[in-house]
Amino acid sequence: MPNLADPRTFAAHDMDEIWRGLRERDPVHWHPESDYGPGFWVVSRYADVLDVLRDDTVYTSEKGNVLATMLNGGDSGGGRMLAVSDGEYHTELRKLLLKAFAPRVLEPVVHRVRRTARRLLAEAIERGGCDVARDIASVLPLETICDLLDVPAGDRQYVFKLTKSALSLDYESQSGEDPAARREILIYFSGLVAERRKSLGSDPISLMATGEVGGKRLDDITIILNCYSLVMGGDGTNRLAIIGAVKALMDNPDQWEALRSGAVTPEAACEEVLRWTTPTMHFGRTALADTTLGGKRIAAGDLVTLWFASANRDEAVFPDPGRFDLGRAPNKHVALGYARHFCLGGYLGRAEITAMLDALRVAAVGMRQTAPERYLYSNFLQGMSSLQIELDGDAAALADTDE
Repeated sequence: MPNLADPRTFAAHDMDEIWRGLRERDPVHWHPESDYGPGFWVVSRYADVLDVLRDDTVYTSEKGNVLATMLNGGDSGGGRMLAVSDGEYHTELRKLLLKAFAPRVLEPVVHRVRRTARRLLAEAIERGGCDVARDIASVLPLETICDLLDVPAGDRQYVFKLTKSALSLDYESQSGEDPAARREILIYFSGLVAERRKSLGSDPISLMATGEVGGKRLDDITIILNCYSLVMGGDGTNRLAIIGAVKALMDNPDQWEALRSGAVTPEAACEEVLRWTTPTMHFGRTALADTTLGGKRIAAGDLVTLWFASANRDEAVFPDPGRFDLGRAPNKHVALGYARHFCLGGYLGRAEITAMLDALRVAAVGMRQTAPERYLYSNFLQGMSSLQIELDGDAAALADTDE
């Protein structure tokens, strides 16, 4: 069993084979301590993953939900950021933020998502190709989250640059998160929070600045941390899913034809893209009390990691899980989480992926990879940092389709 705390593991091994072995022989596996930190449980079966995600009275996210932070003593935003909070606080904060994420409220943002996706693809077709990661997938999610947070147009290139640096996970350079860029993002959002307190809007920052959780107003640090979480969450999953979708379509011509011909809808295809790519490999919990999972005794204080990358390949739930099948139904993947911690931006993320699939369906004719893809250096996110392609198509078809 390789060390799952080591990012190099995910570049050096066939992880599908490792997950399959764990599901068959040791679905709740104890991972020993290493140079990266203490030991932790590895949960690989779909049913067990759901059992843990349902129960935030026994398993808490407040001590961190990402392996790297859990192994280093916990998350500094625990109990404050939505992603690492539980109980009544989580419920009230989620209810507050959902006002900005309701489908009706997001209609103008989703309309801009469609326009941006078509514009980016049209530009790539006119150039004859692109790096999907750099030219499309790194742009669309960040433009969308900036629209959602109402980041001023003049600030957006600065925010894009900081976000890219803060989560630069290129395997060749083996570079990880840049703490300096992370600090700069937090400083930037502190200024934006101060501005919104003076001039409110309907965006999530304004909602947090005026709303109450537990009968108290949220302080600036809590709002800033949640802004950071929204930016990073909105960027990572959707970016990597879009890159992975283009790669999978090139590798599976029958599925590319099914999408182009209308045999499957972009909405249905989006679900398989999410399952297939599963950009967020895991989330973690800490046991609050002694319990049992999959026949194993979990002690209070134990770290428990839930591997979505394995659950979304579980043969007990997904027939022929190693096949990329855009028409797969049902497709109850956990790429966006589950239960109380289901991704807050799930609707918006699906809109981004669907918009790009639809743009490809409408205008792209041929796609060919022109250089070896590069993968991330991470034990948390999986996917590509570069995918260079040649692209044939009809850019005018995208200009004529303005919904």
